[in-house]
Amino acid sequence: MKLSIVVPCFNEEKNLTLILEKFNSHINRSDIEVILVDNGSTDGSQKVFEEQIPRYSFARLVRIENNIGYGHGILAGLKNAKGEFLGWTHADLQTDPKDVLRALEKIEEKGNAKSLFIKGKRKGRPFFDEFFTKGMSLFESLYLKKALWDINAQPNIFHKSFFDTWENPPNDFSLDLYSLFLAKKKKMDIQRMEVLFPPRVHGESSWNKGLASKWKFIKRTLVYSRQLKKVLLK
Repeated sequence: MKLSIVVPCFNEEKNLTLILEKFNSHINRSDIEVILVDNGSTDGSQKVFEEQIPRYSFARLVRIENNIGYGHGILAGLKNAKGEFLGWTHADLQTDPKDVLRALEKIEEKGNAKSLFIKGKRKGRPFFDEFFTKGMSLFESLYLKKALWDINAQPNIFHKSFFDTWENPPNDFSLDLYSLFLAKKKKMDIQRMEVLFPPRVHGESSWNKGLASKWKFIKRTLVYSRQLKKVLLK
């Protein structure tokens, strides 16, 4: 298996069929697997998974009973992955599954180097979200002394040997920060690729619901950043 891409899904009932169809329209090879993680969904996702997963040879399901966090769902998928290269992207269709294939093409163009870390760079976002991202990126870059821009952009793809070095990764949205910072610390070859970021097709974000949720995200990120600096900047 060349690539395993993890898609954490929490209450994405209306998007699941679309996600699978999007991947199906782009995957034309048998060495790619898509691991959908039912991350403790409480809507009708389970029924959709049961109906749809058997229809696609590239798709597998990992089920988590209780939602511990975004990062926990991704980590569960990565631990079950069979690919030489691993990664994740979102289930909300704001990131096109085609971007995953573009990332794999970059990896193969570079001779499948184990040092590569491919990450998206979002375009087409609302002004306020872009302003918020730039502010957080500037803070993290100064605080952790690494250039860390558009930290939560998708997809993220890397060699399995990089994942094998991870120690105590976070179970929440800080996983994006952890993986990018660690890639910087290990001096990996980080390749950014521009990706469009349109509005969600169905449903709403589980965290981005206005100023209050952004402030909660900031506080949680600041707490984790202190831990990260203490542990990894040795």
